[in-house]
Amino acid sequence: MVDLWQAGPPDGDPLVFHHGTPGAGLPFDHHVRLIAERGLRYISWTRAGYGSSSRRRGRIVADDAEDGKAVLDHLGIEGAWVVGWSGGGPHALGFAAQGADRVRGVALIGGVAPWGADGLDWLAGMGAENAEEFAATIQGEHALRPFVERAWETFHDMRPEEVAASFGDLVDDVDRGSITRGFAEYLAALSHEALREGFLGWLDEDLLFAQPWGFDLGSIRCPVHVWQGAHDRMVPYAHGAWLAEHLPTAHPHLFADHGHLTLVVDSFGQILDELLGAGG
Repeated sequence: MVDLWQAGPPDGDPLVFHHGTPGAGLPFDHHVRLIAERGLRYISWTRAGYGSSSRRRGRIVADDAEDGKAVLDHLGIEGAWVVGWSGGGPHALGFAAQGADRVRGVALIGGVAPWGADGLDWLAGMGAENAEEFAATIQGEHALRPFVERAWETFHDMRPEEVAASFGDLVDDVDRGSITRGFAEYLAALSHEALREGFLGWLDEDLLFAQPWGFDLGSIRCPVHVWQGAHDRMVPYAHGAWLAEHLPTAHPHLFADHGHLTLVVDSFGQILDELLGAGG
């Protein structure tokens, strides 16, 4: 069972949004307005272990595509545009690789690159909290679980006015400046929704990033727009640069003046326009 979220015009062209890590399918009002202006309908599901979605212990990135296909079948949808933000990036790519007939095009926003990717120092450039988190991840669940449990205490009930401070070293002044009232309220609500029943979805998802994804990036045939900012301390710039170089259908959008959050707040309309334009 997964939590399913929809917003915007019921008859709109479907846009599937893959949320970040930790996260949930809860829509951001700012995004819904931009999506609706373009005649699109927001569709998302909360991945396994978050919110009320059933946990799937030991899952890998590729497994989420099964839920994606089931959601589209349930809604009677043939194909959709796809967006993946942060930890949702690999899941968006997995959906494109395994459901080629269902995905018209993909936009990655600060998307994670594969662990062990040739020529990529995966941890380099991460803020202190993420560097600690993924250093524990590569040691396994026994090392990671205490970190995630402590972080859950901070994030599962944080208030909007606490969001910027809670991110700590994961944001610099560029990204911190985007955490204004509306976005801070959304990020707080997103954490509440994702983590309201515990931290196991977060634990499982960290672990899957440090193992093979279960599909071949080279099999993706639809356009993939790669959006990445040099001020990103959650998913460093090098991840986006690597994906832009190694995805066979990549359209790079690499910026010196953006971060992990500013792209989602300031550039989402442009991201949608580029995505829709790619499919004609």
